[in-house]
Amino acid sequence: MRPTWDEYFMDIVELVKKRSTCVRRQVGALIVKDKRILATGYNGAPVGCNHCIDIGCLRDQLNIPSGERHEICRATHAEQNAIAQAAYSGTSVKNGIMYVTTQPCVLCAKLIINAGISKVIFKGDYPDKLAMELFKEAGVRIVKYEEPQFV
Repeated sequence: MRPTWDEYFMDIVELVKKRSTCVRRQVGALIVKDKRILATGYNGAPVGCNHCIDIGCLRDQLNIPSGERHEICRATHAEQNAIAQAAYSGTSVKNGIMYVTTQPCVLCAKLIINAGISKVIFKGDYPDKLAMELFKEAGVRIVKYEEPQFV
């Protein structure tokens, strides 16, 4: 059976997340406009910096729970990397759709809103209610993706 567009892009974002260098959570993001892929991103250290898979996770060493103290992390989030990749190549993401394997955190939510992305489709949950409140307030459509059920 031919996949729907959402299934197609979610399958791609699952592949993108395999490039992640985070030891805690692998996340992939994809920005699409008019059914065309504009940019991808996964979570990992900035270009030229050591990755957590190579030197260990600072957040683990400091026992920082998931969803807290985002600034204490070597990695750039997948959503941030996708937006940065688009900016690097001069590609506008305004009115684009972001597909992501995990609900965005508040830091990514603010960047997504300011980048002009109009819709976010995500799979996994993340403990960040403020992110969801900001999306709603800004008018960004949020959809929790449900895997297709084959009978």
